[in-house]
Amino acid sequence: MLYLVGLSVAFFLLVLILLKKDKRRPDYVLLAWIGVIFVHLFLFYIDYNKISYQYPHLLGLALPLPVLHGVFLYFYTLELIRKEKYISVKLVLLHLVPFFLLIILAIPFYRLPANEKVKVFQNEGRGFEWYTQLQMVAFLVFGFAYSIVSIWEIRKYRQQILNSFSNTDKKMLRWLEYLAVGLAIIWILSAFFNDQIVFSGVVLFVLFIGFFGINQYPVFYSTSNPQVKPEEVRSEILKDNPPEQAGEDSEKYSKSKLSDDDASKVMERLETVMKMQVPFRNADLTLNDLANSINVSPNNLSQVINTVAGKTFYHYINTYRIHEFLKLSSQPENRKFTYLGLASECGFSSKTTFNKYFKLQTGKTPSAYFGVASQ
Repeated sequence: MLYLVGLSVAFFLLVLILLKKDKRRPDYVLLAWIGVIFVHLFLFYIDYNKISYQYPHLLGLALPLPVLHGVFLYFYTLELIRKEKYISVKLVLLHLVPFFLLIILAIPFYRLPANEKVKVFQNEGRGFEWYTQLQMVAFLVFGFAYSIVSIWEIRKYRQQILNSFSNTDKKMLRWLEYLAVGLAIIWILSAFFNDQIVFSGVVLFVLFIGFFGINQYPVFYSTSNPQVKPEEVRSEILKDNPPEQAGEDSEKYSKSKLSDDDASKVMERLETVMKMQVPFRNADLTLNDLANSINVSPNNLSQVINTVAGKTFYHYINTYRIHEFLKLSSQPENRKFTYLGLASECGFSSKTTFNKYFKLQTGKTPSAYFGVASQ
């Protein structure tokens, strides 16, 4: 019953993505991935219920499929967060080499007569133990490798967006990181447990994609809100942080032509704009927006904020927002508003980010700081 639930959910997700308007490249990668998951679950289900014994030509078709899941996770991650305009076909084919090798090595099994294939499966792979062992090594090595690399890419991306956006609530892709961790757990299960346990984990994995993916714009839904479009996130990062200058280390500015004196002047202009025009009240403020307001390049502004202020753009802006909140909350005429209402007025877009930065600046939560229950 559990496997049927997984198949049903996978099919539902396939239909959902197919019906999505304005599909983008990440959607097509995810569509292919869920399609592979559906086929993989289906083949396991008919093997588990011995249905495939009636159709021996279906036996063994699932043998190389597990290595594809790590590949799809990796390329889906790249499509969501990387700056490149496209991923070359040669690169994709290179990552598919293990999959093709497993197919080639399985040819001796595929060439067996129908009744011999059934006997091999009935005897748990007798005569092909070497293939089972090689298959398991490939699954574990490549599965963990792709999960780890995907997590690394996601975390590197987070560091980049901290230097470009003042609101990252919908851009952190934590659910995608959890997806990578979940896939790694499935590989662990495959090393110690039987297929029933492993595919139970796969069903939960599919449910996870459905539950979290449906709530994320980059996956299933179209929207006119530009703040959650992955392509625009990548474009904004590319404009603000060229590949050779991405990151937070001061070494990235070693070749900069901006002198210390110029950096100080930019900082003075920035501070003036921040105090006089309060641009941080705009929840969607980006580095590009702020750079345009003081007539400097985004790279120079990022350098100044990183080296002079000693903060990322994200931390710099949210520090101002907390100071503004403390100022507004101290005014008697604002006591009729809730703390979250005032926080929103200051540019915060979520309670979580507000509470985090309030405690970072004051050492206390809002309720503890004001000595009342949180509003």
